[in-house]
Amino acid sequence: MSWISENYEKATIGAAAVVALGLAFTGWQKLNSVEENFSSEAKGVGANNPAVANADRVSVAEASFKLNREWIKGEDEGRPVDLFTGVPLFVNKNDLSNPVDLPESGDVHAPIPNQWWIDNRIDPGFGDSPQRDADEDGFSNLEEFTAKTDPNDKRSYPNLVSKLKYSSDKAVQWVLRPGFEADGGSFTFEYSDTAGNANKTGAANPIAPGQLFFLEEPLKNRFKLIGSEKRKVMNEKIQVEVDVTFVKIEDQRPNKKGMTYEIPSQFRKQEARNYSHYDRTAVLRLNALGQEGQDIEVEEYTEFALPPGSPNKQYKLTEVTEDQITVEFKAEDGKTQTYKIGKGATGPETP
Repeated sequence: MSWISENYEKATIGAAAVVALGLAFTGWQKLNSVEENFSSEAKGVGANNPAVANADRVSVAEASFKLNREWIKGEDEGRPVDLFTGVPLFVNKNDLSNPVDLPESGDVHAPIPNQWWIDNRIDPGFGDSPQRDADEDGFSNLEEFTAKTDPNDKRSYPNLVSKLKYSSDKAVQWVLRPGFEADGGSFTFEYSDTAGNANKTGAANPIAPGQLFFLEEPLKNRFKLIGSEKRKVMNEKIQVEVDVTFVKIEDQRPNKKGMTYEIPSQFRKQEARNYSHYDRTAVLRLNALGQEGQDIEVEEYTEFALPPGSPNKQYKLTEVTEDQITVEFKAEDGKTQTYKIGKGATGPETP
């Protein structure tokens, strides 16, 4: 019989002890590895405390949000001081050792006071600061200051007529010639214009007082015969006064409705230029609000909006000539202001 057979129980106990020691050693190694890689030690006070470090500060921070804190603007001997950026100073090119202190020095860009730059947080440190456009609405800082508008808000700007340019005009010259007088003060008419339009009423259908004419577009019902009267007129050729019948016509074009013309009947066709009239349209441009380069066509005696497309048509083109236009604008105080703009020029000074 072998020794193992005789000492079976002792051998079994010994082997179990060896296995137990091996497992214990392996476990000890694994624990060290966890601590090294994942820091298994608790972060609270003491190795057995599971609390999160500094967790008590969360409640303190929460409570601080509920405090009633008062903002007190700093001041230096009665002078307000910006607590975030301090007092704005600028280099004095004439004395580098003494910076320019805006509130304490003379206006660097007269007539704009130094405090205006500070209040609006606009840098006055450039030679052309008054000509710069902080909000890019087409108006310079100087123009915004003069008009008392917000230089940092694109929705706040001076009167747009100051940026209105009269580029050119489109004119149609027309002549209306009354013919012979028929029964009841009725007349025949001939019309022609530089756009190539022509029309006439025949002798078989003269126009009676109060009647609209012509019958065809684009002149359909353009004119209305009001009446006629005879007047003594000096004939320059023979130096004798002669009777001339003047015909009174009322324009029915929407922008000219109610406008009247007195035209002598049967004037010579060579004199047509003396009795001609114009339908004028101004070609405008608004050099602001991103509208630069876009044509705006407005007929004379017509109300229009600036910028184009706005619902409020607060401007009226009251006159268009080859040389200038006249624009009326009703201000907030209800008073009507009148502006004249020469051809090729941009509007008058900002009011």
